[in-house]
Amino acid sequence: MAQSLFRAFRPLLCAAAVAFAAIAFAPQADAHAYSAAYNTLTLAKSQTEMTYALDELSAIELAGGDANGDKMLDQEEFDAVKDELADILRAHLTLKLGGEETPWTSLERFVLVREGDASKVVLRALYPPAAPSQSISLTDRLYENDTATNYVDLLTIRYGPQKSTSALSGKDRAWAMQLTDGDYAGLPEKAGETASASGDAPGEEPAASASGTGSGWLSFFKLGIRHILGGYDHLLFLFSLLIARQTFRQYAAMITAFTVAHSLTLTLTVLGLLNVPPQIVEPAIALSICYVALDNILRPRVSYRWVLTFLFGLVHGMGFADILKEMEIPRSELAVNLISFNLGIEAVQLTIVALLVPLLYALHRYKHARRFVVAASVAALALGGAWLFERLFAA
Repeated sequence: MAQSLFRAFRPLLCAAAVAFAAIAFAPQADAHAYSAAYNTLTLAKSQTEMTYALDELSAIELAGGDANGDKMLDQEEFDAVKDELADILRAHLTLKLGGEETPWTSLERFVLVREGDASKVVLRALYPPAAPSQSISLTDRLYENDTATNYVDLLTIRYGPQKSTSALSGKDRAWAMQLTDGDYAGLPEKAGETASASGDAPGEEPAASASGTGSGWLSFFKLGIRHILGGYDHLLFLFSLLIARQTFRQYAAMITAFTVAHSLTLTLTVLGLLNVPPQIVEPAIALSICYVALDNILRPRVSYRWVLTFLFGLVHGMGFADILKEMEIPRSELAVNLISFNLGIEAVQLTIVALLVPLLYALHRYKHARRFVVAASVAALALGGAWLFERLFAA
């Protein structure tokens, strides 16, 4: 008798344990653990310039300096670790000209920049120039051995009137290009000057002609994959949507609605046509988890979930865009990079759906399936609620 009761309530007990763990560890869980650097490499005939910006939390992880434990840097704290942090960046950001490692010739600027409640450190370093027909490459090995940190270096390369982009993350840490004679002729004398040898009409942005690796759609496709895999709140929202008992038609309508909605706001946000601050978006994402989890608990049979999914998908799309919206993606590459990034997200989502839905169909044939759905939703509600509290009230 006792064993049969245990078997009957085992799903409930397991999910309750998950809920307990969620409550215990949620304050330490960061659903957006991305460490994002925004890096611009500008090629000129007399010099090569790198402007590198890193968020303050990453700077603290790398070099310390947070003396008062508020997860922020003030000017005095930054000054105390400035030299150590510069040495770390110099050791992990490797520029090569013609295959030869080339250290920077001067560190022109290394400052702490305050932006609202957040800060970033901005480094400007000068390197020797690339010669005509010479290869140039950049490798970023920051956080290379730290599997807990999702680090990405969003790289923009400027050479004369042209720009290209690359997302250096995961195991794809290198970018390279071969500077053609035509590209070299279009370079300005110094970084920041306008190229004098360009025959393009004013306002036009020509397509890149240099050959390169590490740029283009593939790096953004992989970035989309890593971004959704590191976005635990998005994954929990998707799980909460799927776990309720539904027909195949309901699942298809729901996933389509979510895809259309987040693709729309992702695009509008990156284009600068929509700008909702993270202080609103991040709590709203946590709230979406809580709402869907409660819906699962209160309604044994869900209906019209695609409407709910579309509305919350608009919010999640703005969360997906946070990593790209500060990057100056050239017009010639914007469509391809956005589509590639979104396809990376979709690839993960569809894989999860393809693996999970057959298991859920099997689960819902089990007589105690409803208890499992309720218990799992309680766990999602606990974790979503903890994230919501943290994002609303955490200092």
